[in-house]
Amino acid sequence: MTTTTLIWIIVVVAALLVVALVTGVVLSRRRRISLTEPEPDKPAKGYRAGGAITFNAPTAPPVVERPEPEVVERPGPASGASPAKPVTPPEPVAPEPVAPEPVAPPVSTAPPEPVEHPVADRTEVDGQPGVGDDAAVPRDSVKRGFVEVDLPEQASEIDEIEPTEGRLERLRGRLSRSRSTFGQGLLGLLGAGDLDEDSWTDVEDTLLMADLGAAVTDQVVGALRAQIAARGVRTSDDARALLRDVLVGVLHPEMDRSVHALPHSGKPAVVLVVGVNGVGKTTTTGKLARVLVADGRTVLLGAADTFRAAAADQLETWGSRVGASTVRGAEGADPASVAFEAVKRGVEAGVDTVLVDTAGRLHTKTGLMDELGKVKRVVEKQAAVDEVLLVLDATTGQNGLTQARVFAEVVDVTGIVLTKLDGTAKGGIVFQVQRELGVPVKLVGLGEGADHLAPFEPRAFVDALLD
Repeated sequence: MTTTTLIWIIVVVAALLVVALVTGVVLSRRRRISLTEPEPDKPAKGYRAGGAITFNAPTAPPVVERPEPEVVERPGPASGASPAKPVTPPEPVAPEPVAPEPVAPPVSTAPPEPVEHPVADRTEVDGQPGVGDDAAVPRDSVKRGFVEVDLPEQASEIDEIEPTEGRLERLRGRLSRSRSTFGQGLLGLLGAGDLDEDSWTDVEDTLLMADLGAAVTDQVVGALRAQIAARGVRTSDDARALLRDVLVGVLHPEMDRSVHALPHSGKPAVVLVVGVNGVGKTTTTGKLARVLVADGRTVLLGAADTFRAAAADQLETWGSRVGASTVRGAEGADPASVAFEAVKRGVEAGVDTVLVDTAGRLHTKTGLMDELGKVKRVVEKQAAVDEVLLVLDATTGQNGLTQARVFAEVVDVTGIVLTKLDGTAKGGIVFQVQRELGVPVKLVGLGEGADHLAPFEPRAFVDALLD
């Protein structure tokens, strides 16, 4: 009994020792696995933090580092076990005879390759800082050069455009100076009660001084007389509401004031910008291009003003600021040929809009006006002209109306752009132009800034005059 008991005790102890050994081996292996698991997390963090600049650098090291620690650590503790056998196969896989295969001559023929490989190996194995490596790799300098070239173009495209509401507020503020002569003067006369003929004469004089013209003045006075007789005016609020309705009606808010600058029928929209010298045609063209580019449209500019010095340079500067290409010709070249080439390139490139800045010309020069008609006819051989915008200076008054009549006879004007509207206290030119030509005012210039081009809205314009 005693011997049997001792034997059982020995067997139990041996079994416990075996279990302990097995448990220890398993635990040691688990610890090794847990130590190697966090390594793949490091390259993921480095990739996110590095971004595009360090994209290539952090991805290469983790691929080489993973197999090296695993192969070296595993055969060490299990030297007598089966893992010792897998250690021997990698030794013959990378023998020294492999090194002599790429003989010295191929290395000398391709010097850049051996220079790049040792730099990468040292960085991966030694884990040294990459200061020397950056100096040895020429690709870094090339990338920096490209970034410097592209930076100004990207910065210009990021510019934000002031919303329409903000521009209308600016319009309201700029025209507030006219309240004393136009809005407040009329409201004071109409709100005084029953008007005699002398009072109506004062109303007519006020309208004429605001550049509404004789025809528009007669129309407004006639409408005011009829409305006052029908519903009466007892307070200043009644007078304001009545005057607002009459003025808005004269401007015909139902007219289409959208700029036709979107592609159609597989071809770009063509917009001609015309007008006399000094009204701001080139600036208006650049501002309109800026709005189109901000709206996601591709724009090509045609510098057909070949007579004015630096006109093409000015338009090209606007194009570079908004990311639009510019087609220009030599100084004194035929404007029609430049416009034709611009539209031709626009069709070939598949852009959305081609804006052609024409040369400024006096409306009294018959030859120059005929040349403008030639520009339009030549352009139409490539694509239809969708919009002809006549740029007028709002400060010229009656002379601007005379210009508009002559231009309308030569080319079919489809829209009016009134510039320098912030520099005048008289907004009556808007009423005159629309009545005489039957063409809507589509855009108004409110200053020299890049965002100082606003769509024209009759109700907002009248409110700016009366507020």
